[in-house]
Amino acid sequence: MTQNGLLAGKIALVTGASRGIGAAAARLFTQEGATVVLAARTESALREVAADLPGASYVVADLGEPAEARRVVEVVLERHGRLDVAFNNAGVGVPPHPVAEFPEEDFDLVLRVNLKGVFYAVSAQVKAMLAGGGGAIVNNSSVGSLRANPALPAYGAAKRAVNSLTESAAVTYASAGIRINAIAPGLTRTEMAEQWQALEPGVLDRIIAATPLGRAAEPAEIAESAAWLLSDRASYVTGVVLPVAGGAAV
Repeated sequence: MTQNGLLAGKIALVTGASRGIGAAAARLFTQEGATVVLAARTESALREVAADLPGASYVVADLGEPAEARRVVEVVLERHGRLDVAFNNAGVGVPPHPVAEFPEEDFDLVLRVNLKGVFYAVSAQVKAMLAGGGGAIVNNSSVGSLRANPALPAYGAAKRAVNSLTESAAVTYASAGIRINAIAPGLTRTEMAEQWQALEPGVLDRIIAATPLGRAAEPAEIAESAAWLLSDRASYVTGVVLPVAGGAAV
């Protein structure tokens, strides 16, 4: 932890923090001076990540449930008295299917976690920040929300809705000193990407071939973009959906 970092002195909430981009963000935010509260469904993984982060704590929660999203923010306020920044990273992926063959149960799961969960997380976070005099929120979207997404149509649709939510909320709460942005990562080396590769061999190579930088992102690289948007260095940036996709066309 550093006293001169991007997020020095901030109380930060990271959802979906037990692995991948969320865990990388929790580590980076701590390095940049924040006191981090991690939230996810798997306590053992949360405990492992938090154990290496000075000042960190965690909350076990299903972020797809509005009541749980509110409870997580309440816990942050109980522990620290305020919430300065939040990274809404919790999300779920399902096997690829075209629209005409998409299982309804998969559709409902994707929309519940990736859209409804983010919507009510933002709602709870905004209320806390209104009481605290301002703050910053970053929602994790996807480059697949910015173009056609034939293999993952529900995922793309949910993330595109997150972009709209981000823009609407940013305009609504700008005058209260709350900035709200989103990042749209391209292919990132996470368990979700590995699962997609197992179901559709060769898909990662095809995506990399269409990426000008010629590789997938590491989770920590995606976390860097979120850290900057949450920091005071981005004080005049709100309502943005920032592609972090290695130059891939959007």
